[in-house]
Amino acid sequence: MLALNNIEVVYDGVILVLKGVSLNAEEGRITTLLGANGAGKTTTLKAISGLLHSERGEVTKGSVELDGVRLDRLQAYDVVKRGVAQVFEGRRVFENLTVEENLVAGAHTRRGNAEIRAGVERAYASFPVLKERRNQTAGYLSGGEQQMLVIGRALMSDPKVILLDEPSLGLAPLVIETIFGVIKRLRDEQKITVLLVEQNAALALDIADHGYVMENGRIVLEGPADSLRQNSDIKEFYLGLNEAGTRKSYRETKHYRRRKRWLS
Repeated sequence: MLALNNIEVVYDGVILVLKGVSLNAEEGRITTLLGANGAGKTTTLKAISGLLHSERGEVTKGSVELDGVRLDRLQAYDVVKRGVAQVFEGRRVFENLTVEENLVAGAHTRRGNAEIRAGVERAYASFPVLKERRNQTAGYLSGGEQQMLVIGRALMSDPKVILLDEPSLGLAPLVIETIFGVIKRLRDEQKITVLLVEQNAALALDIADHGYVMENGRIVLEGPADSLRQNSDIKEFYLGLNEAGTRKSYRETKHYRRRKRWLS
């Protein structure tokens, strides 16, 4: 299990971003973290993957643990060796390398050519289009293909846990369906633990087992995904539905935004 235990994150020694965040991502399940821009979702992922250090941030309270081993004291490359891989928002491929070279770049934890080849074939099995494009320069791929590539590259480290940051961002609906289908297969077939950060609450809750809602650096709600889908506040604030289950008008949306601020 991946566990965050009451962590606080501070940037530049003064800016408190996460304010006592606790969450669990259980083994072999999809856990989603929902919230608006600026809520602290990406910072939470970086606290897990060890990337805070490169941005003058640190976990100043609490702990991040994977199977009982603390991660928050490790450098990012050691976190990867422990079995955690992060896929960033924005599809950060090595644009001047080929598809296959991008995949091999993610294999630094593997030993020997046989393991690397096996990892490449595993990525191709998950995303057959990448095999068709294996000699193509990554910068010329479509947005959807680049998203497949960065997920495939993350799989090259043979992770126990994969952290996904906004995988649907800027993609066409059919491509999103493919990406989310692969995420489900990572759980169902490969038993990989997935922590999914996603602004599209409907998409995330559709495939997740459990969910957390974050606002202003705090967890304000959690529960099984099915339960969250039926929660009236989630429907109003994140799915844009009224009590009748229909889309709200602009006037209703403004009213609920005001009520949300009052509740906070």
